[in-house]
Amino acid sequence: MSQEMGELTQTRLQKIWIPHNGGNSRLQRRRGSSIPQFTNSPTMVIMVGLPARGKTYISTKLTRYLNWIGTPTKDCELLGTPSCRSGSSLTPQNSCPVSQRLLLSVFNLGQYRREAVSYKNYEFFLPDNMEALLIRKQCALAALKDVHNYLSCEEGHVAVFDATNTTRERRSLILQFAKEHGYKVFFIESICNDPDVIAENIRQVKLGSPDYIDCDREKVLEDFLKRIECYEVNYQPLDDELDSHLSYIKIFDVGTRYMVNRVQDHIQSRTVYYLMNIHVTPRSIYLCRHGESELNLRGRIGGDSGLSARGKQYAYALANFIQSQGISSLKVWTSHMKRTIQTAEALGVPYEQWKALNEIDAVRWRRMDFPGVCEEMTYEEIQEHYPEEFALRDQDKYRYRYPKGEIHQKYIYTWKNSYRTPTECWQKTSDLPKGRGLAARTQPEGVSAPRLAWRESGKSPDLPKRQETFSSLFVSWCTRRGD
Repeated sequence: MSQEMGELTQTRLQKIWIPHNGGNSRLQRRRGSSIPQFTNSPTMVIMVGLPARGKTYISTKLTRYLNWIGTPTKDCELLGTPSCRSGSSLTPQNSCPVSQRLLLSVFNLGQYRREAVSYKNYEFFLPDNMEALLIRKQCALAALKDVHNYLSCEEGHVAVFDATNTTRERRSLILQFAKEHGYKVFFIESICNDPDVIAENIRQVKLGSPDYIDCDREKVLEDFLKRIECYEVNYQPLDDELDSHLSYIKIFDVGTRYMVNRVQDHIQSRTVYYLMNIHVTPRSIYLCRHGESELNLRGRIGGDSGLSARGKQYAYALANFIQSQGISSLKVWTSHMKRTIQTAEALGVPYEQWKALNEIDAVRWRRMDFPGVCEEMTYEEIQEHYPEEFALRDQDKYRYRYPKGEIHQKYIYTWKNSYRTPTECWQKTSDLPKGRGLAARTQPEGVSAPRLAWRESGKSPDLPKRQETFSSLFVSWCTRRGD
């Protein structure tokens, strides 16, 4: 094999921020403007809302979703760092280097505060506590420094800034920062006035907070409610008239009503659609491979054969397991492939067929009915007859396309368009039963990978790394905490 071979047949699309201007390294600027004009400006997603309104839950889920559809995103929830320890300066210039932060998946403003001071009670959040106000502002400035490092130095596309941001002054600070660096801004405000929902959120999420380790449950609830009252004094929601020039979505009472204003681009559009389908109902989802097929037994890819004898044994074993779980209102989905349908039929319940669950087509064009070069070949035969293609596939399985075939990356777009959101909207778009709904899905090799990549890392390129066996069954418990 040639030593020079290193390029993939499908070149990975690289984001270009700065327009080409004949080799001039200076940024192009509008006449009379000191702000760089980017061809693909990064986006800052700014959370807004009182405590216990689900902002961190939303930002974590949104970050995972955007990564899943291929948009590099960090949930910049304002990580605590050594620079925030008591007695140290918190100016942006001496905040922690970005390389120390981006190794972590979640960042949180509360952690900045915990590094600066130890939490005693709600009095830290009193609006007239000037010392605390200074610390909180310094934490925000340090976080904005990190956002700049991520979006400008690390070439991120989206940064989710998870904090209360309840005052017009704080939001103006963020808008000025974004203007100086040429970033787009999209606000997400979560509004909830239902005391039962708020109390439940505190019990489920805040009881495990580092602020309340070994504290009595009732005292935690009492203290946190007083903390909310401190924020309510100066809370200034996004205003329909004063903020009409801003891009935002308001979410009322956990999704009972929405208000959307000035959605400007694809990222904001996908964000709005995702948020309008997200829900918090606990449920379980079972993912499984089909039983072993006749072609699997012979080590050949593609084709549409039925189950082997061992595959049928697996199907009946799966049926016994599902029956032992005592599941009510079970929904079952399969692909259009014989092997998945035969696996589902053993369950003895109605099932629904989805073309989107069909495996990657290595053998023919979807829109042109003629056989491809890898029709029912083994991997050994592909390596022997097409060594270059085999090596390219090993280089980058996520972006590799079989000759006259399909590509793993296609499944991100298929899933995105078919399911809208990988987990959160299944109840809404696919008629999962209300309450503790459950879906069992039988699918070919590689098709469960996008869902597992979503749950484990949120990164699409991780999906071809999955090595499911024919006896694998994956259970995904989707809870309010987003675990």
